[in-house]
Amino acid sequence: MAYNRKPTLECETNPSADCAVEAAMAVLSGKWKLKIYKMLRSNDALRFHEIKTEIGAISDKTLTAQLKEMEEDNLLTRTVYPEVPPRVEYNLTPLGKKLNNVLLALDQWGRAYVYEMRGGILPELD
Repeated sequence: MAYNRKPTLECETNPSADCAVEAAMAVLSGKWKLKIYKMLRSNDALRFHEIKTEIGAISDKTLTAQLKEMEEDNLLTRTVYPEVPPRVEYNLTPLGKKLNNVLLALDQWGRAYVYEMRGGILPELD
């Protein structure tokens, strides 16, 4: 049975005190979304093939599903140009760009966590 994100994203039907955090985590969940996001925040626009080539070990089906969810969550836009062959580009939306500060804060926390869990040894992260 597939995971249904919809109830988590609708705080009206999920009266949990942590609904907003759960919704944010549901939007970010997915093995490849953070990698896709990182690529898009560093570029003006990317094509499907560019994303797939950079990530590497991802199937077309999985990448398509992740991009579709990110588009549904208003993190990115998909622009189709009427050319032959068709050209499709992905860009972050203004809402998607706002996520950058959140991810930078998570990155700082993650580095501190790894540092502490390693007994004070600096993590070798990019």
